[in-house]
Amino acid sequence: MAAVTRLFSGSRCLLARSRSGISALQRAAGRSLGPGAARLYSSENKVKITFINRDGDSIVAEGKVGESLLDLVVEKNLDIDGFGACEGTLACSTCHLIFEDHIFQQLEPVTDEEMDMLDLAYGLTETSRLGCQICLQPFMNGMTVRVPEAVADVRQAMDMGKSS
Repeated sequence: MAAVTRLFSGSRCLLARSRSGISALQRAAGRSLGPGAARLYSSENKVKITFINRDGDSIVAEGKVGESLLDLVVEKNLDIDGFGACEGTLACSTCHLIFEDHIFQQLEPVTDEEMDMLDLAYGLTETSRLGCQICLQPFMNGMTVRVPEAVADVRQAMDMGKSS
């Protein structure tokens, strides 16, 4: 399990990340996962999200309860430049999103690892989070999130530091 934990450590929606050992996916479902877990992904458990892109255009997409916002952008091939460059490994800040205050207040607490990446993001706000760490939940249906005007990929800064 240790190798699996390292391999997927950035994927908050797939593994237990809290001290209580309950996964975000289980919390999103409101019950423990069991034989009926496939029902989580039925068409009844979809969430509609509006992304306001850097150019001000709106992109509407529908995702499944339990998947991350990063997964939604990737799976629906949404036109958001550079979004999720590290593929959800919590190694960059390219999936930085800005949430409405009333939604932000209901999100799972930020982890230290996520806060470290957010500290390096451009356009950081009080309601900023990383899309790879936010799992879709029913209360998010109809929410709007903004993509910051600029993006910072911390991996590029690290590579430039190594070459100097």
